[in-house]
Amino acid sequence: MKDNNMRWLLPGKALRHKWRRTLTIIAALAIGAAIVTAMAAIYFDINEKMSHELRSFGANFYLGAKNEQPFTLTEYRRITAAMPPALYHASSPYLYTVARSEREPVALVGVDFPALPALVPYWQVQGGWISIDFDDRNTMLGKTLARQLELNLGDDITLVKDNGEKKTFRIKGIIESGDAMDNVMLLNIGVVQAWTDNHDRISYALASLANDNDTVTAYAGRLSAENPQLDIHPIRKVSAAEGQILHKIKGLMGLVCIIILLLSSLCVNTSLTAMTHERRREFALQSALGASDRQITAQIVRETLAMTTLAITIGILLGLVLAQILGHVVFHASIAPRWPVIPLAVVLSLAVAAAAVALPLKRVLALQAAVVLKGA
Repeated sequence: MKDNNMRWLLPGKALRHKWRRTLTIIAALAIGAAIVTAMAAIYFDINEKMSHELRSFGANFYLGAKNEQPFTLTEYRRITAAMPPALYHASSPYLYTVARSEREPVALVGVDFPALPALVPYWQVQGGWISIDFDDRNTMLGKTLARQLELNLGDDITLVKDNGEKKTFRIKGIIESGDAMDNVMLLNIGVVQAWTDNHDRISYALASLANDNDTVTAYAGRLSAENPQLDIHPIRKVSAAEGQILHKIKGLMGLVCIIILLLSSLCVNTSLTAMTHERRREFALQSALGASDRQITAQIVRETLAMTTLAITIGILLGLVLAQILGHVVFHASIAPRWPVIPLAVVLSLAVAAAAVALPLKRVLALQAAVVLKGA
């Protein structure tokens, strides 16, 4: 019992006596553990969070006809209904045609209006969205077309068929998309199909899918094999950008962790070196009284382990809090805890402490007791 008490009495007294350096070591290790914990928590949850954020890029999945074969609304609905809920975000069919207004011909596009806010969140809308898919009274105009026709919100636009049939729509919204949609008139797809007598036929469809680990490409390959009559592929510009952003962010997080751990190890090494140097006479006396290198090593390891354990506990708690703060600031959502986070933080922190104590320990074991005590 006395031997066990002595094993922890000496390290405890030494750490209390050198409390400033002890606090420095604990702080350095705790900061390293906190950063590793926060970065690891975000790293393991970033695919889901970034995929949600990157949906603002717009559609990343294309479905269309191949070799001039017809693509129908029925096929589109069958495919999208079977998409995994974890993968599917939003989609809309598109039907393009040219119609004649009372002033001049206009490009007419049929869409699924309720899906557009989620599918094209980057559109700037003056006025409001059309929120129901059976609305046959309202329309949305591209900004360029509205300016060309000298129309504003709340104005009416009338389409005219060759047989003289007319239908008037109220302009509920004017969109600015930055692409070709600025030049078109948008109606619910059912209205366009009825106006053109193209029942069930569509031009193509766009979808927004979660792209964790490039799942969009794999899913496109599977759907293409199941529907060889259709052209199904990811929109490379968007899906590739998502993958590049994720890889760069993960790489940056890894680099930050490495730099913090190196700095933490350097700080701990410097403090331990100074601490052991100040206690060189203590170690020399222990050696002269018969303490073996193994016993001295065990004492230093116990001291380092005590500081590391406390630092890891503090660091992990701070890191989990920091991860939640970063999650709300960057993603406006909490970070889901993952089981590898804590073991990873513990292992890396122990590795940093082991690397930091190696050189001071080597110097202590190299001390010549007679020389040190003679100089005392």
